[in-house]
Amino acid sequence: MKNRKRLFENIVHGIFLVLGLVTVGCVLLITVYLVISGIPAIREIGLVEFLFGDTWASTADPPQFGILPFILTSIYGTSGAILIGVPIGFMTSVYLAKVAPPKLKSTVSAAVSLLAGIPSVVYGLVGMLVLVPGIREVFDVPDGSSLLAAIIVLAIMILPSIINVSVTALEAVPKEYEDASLALGATPIETYFRVSVPAAKSGIAAAVVLGVGRAIGEAMAVVMVSGNVANMPSLFQSVRFLTTAVSSEMSYAGAGLRRQALFSIALVLFFFIMLINAALNFFLKRSKEG
Repeated sequence: MKNRKRLFENIVHGIFLVLGLVTVGCVLLITVYLVISGIPAIREIGLVEFLFGDTWASTADPPQFGILPFILTSIYGTSGAILIGVPIGFMTSVYLAKVAPPKLKSTVSAAVSLLAGIPSVVYGLVGMLVLVPGIREVFDVPDGSSLLAAIIVLAIMILPSIINVSVTALEAVPKEYEDASLALGATPIETYFRVSVPAAKSGIAAAVVLGVGRAIGEAMAVVMVSGNVANMPSLFQSVRFLTTAVSSEMSYAGAGLRRQALFSIALVLFFFIMLINAALNFFLKRSKEG
């Protein structure tokens, strides 16, 4: 009986190990493929001209492949979405996990889950039909398709990830922590923000990382509300993100330098995401050690 149990545990351990290796293998495969496909264009165009050139004219004669507008737009758009979405998502998660009545919590949680299940194209469609005309009328600009519209859509799209993961982390905090804080004379609000939130810090940070990944990698909704024009980023001007630059031209880009340049953009986006995740994990680990 004991040997059979040990055999079962070894089999389960082996299955988990294989699945983990498959995941790592997929990441390595994607990395190698992007490097092989993206390096030739960077060599031909030049790294400095490719990363810091401010003009993208892939169909011109001669063509120009500067992606600085895409990089800056992705940085500004993601940062704006995080600045709007993270505080709203964090405060909502604290309210749902610690303050909200059960019926209200159930209703809001169902709405958040529904937001998570809505396809990206639906967000883009609603943004194109409602948000874009609203920005045009409110701010009296020629076209509402802009960086501002993309930031608002992305901020809404990252809310479910932040709220759901943060609520789970906050509910996992042992009740004894809060009882001890209340017994020492702290108010419930002080207890939530000075005891529960720090105890759930790692889970909340994971929620932010998921939100950042969703904001950086989104393409369909963004292309429908941003205008998809290769301009330098401006709040009320049509712009193009790194993701939309690839998705909008890859379908009709023939073999040659233009197609290779799109793979190079994907490579830059890939390393951009890796850099952000590494930075967030570094600061999270540093705060834990501190």
